[in-house]
Amino acid sequence: MAEFNGLGMGLGNLSRLSKAKTRSICAENFTGEKGKAGMAVDGTGSRFARDLGQGWKVSPSVSVKAKTTFTMADVVGPGAIQHIWLTCLPNVWRTLILRIYWDGEEQPSVEVPVGDFFCNGWCERSNVNSLPVAVNPAGGMNSYWEMPFRKAAKITMENIAEEDATLFYQIDYTLTDIPDDAAYFHAQWRRSNPVKYKDVHTIVDGICGRGHYVGTYLAWQSNHTGWWGEGELKFYLDGDDTFPTICSTGTEDYFGGAWNFEHPQGQYGSFSTAFLGLHQVIAPDGLYRSQQRFGMYRWHVMDPIRFEEDLRVTVQALGWRSGERYLPLQDDIASVAFWYQAEPHAVFPALMDKDGLEVI
Repeated sequence: MAEFNGLGMGLGNLSRLSKAKTRSICAENFTGEKGKAGMAVDGTGSRFARDLGQGWKVSPSVSVKAKTTFTMADVVGPGAIQHIWLTCLPNVWRTLILRIYWDGEEQPSVEVPVGDFFCNGWCERSNVNSLPVAVNPAGGMNSYWEMPFRKAAKITMENIAEEDATLFYQIDYTLTDIPDDAAYFHAQWRRSNPVKYKDVHTIVDGICGRGHYVGTYLAWQSNHTGWWGEGELKFYLDGDDTFPTICSTGTEDYFGGAWNFEHPQGQYGSFSTAFLGLHQVIAPDGLYRSQQRFGMYRWHVMDPIRFEEDLRVTVQALGWRSGERYLPLQDDIASVAFWYQAEPHAVFPALMDKDGLEVI
């Protein structure tokens, strides 16, 4: 039996010993070096620790200056990111851009506004109680996506706003051997504001290589009265052209709900479970009024969507019109696609500017 490498953690292997080394990076130990945490003599907590000095929460956070990029972690592997915790104020969740680079690559494998990465794209906090992502009172954002790397891992946070942002963070990782069949974690953000009439929102396109799709987050604003979620999610695999290999029967069905998420009658029934959720409903008075906003996630942890060559994922914005007919909608939809694949990956489309990212 091969020696356990400390990855794929769960209750079934929690008792197994390994030679993996646990390390952690935060504002109290910027490098993760062994025996070097809590040594700061200057930092955002200096004033509060002035009577106590070194070792007493001198550097609990960092200030990410306006129009700059802060390197949160720069780790030499092999190893794997096992947990990320961070918190910052909701007003910066669309202006702080999280990027992750694997093995010295020049183009990021993860490029997502920080709020959307943690299923909070509307800059209004909503708790999430799922297996890979947890958001807890009052804005503690946690990722448990396992992110293996062979040579290096670099995590940055860009502040595209005109004001400085305070960031608290901790990145827990392990240094260990990585199996040959371990793929690299990727995440990409896109937005259609609004979706063009009789068009679709593209969640992701241009993925090239071998891998598996593991999750979808949608931040959806309904710009019409009435029910908005009749649209199908479609997965075009390995050369699919006009018609996909996988097609859902409706938006609420894909996210694990049914019948318009309406429960009890006249209300949206929000929920947050291990793998699926309609965790956020920001609604004016009335069940089907215009300008309602929703947050939804679907994790393909137990049912990853595998591809050998390429992948494209879309969602329709679809409601109802008179005479029991479908109505193509022009809603505001932002999304994050999560997947693993072998490198190299295709270059991402250019991220929208601050105005394109803005929640208004």
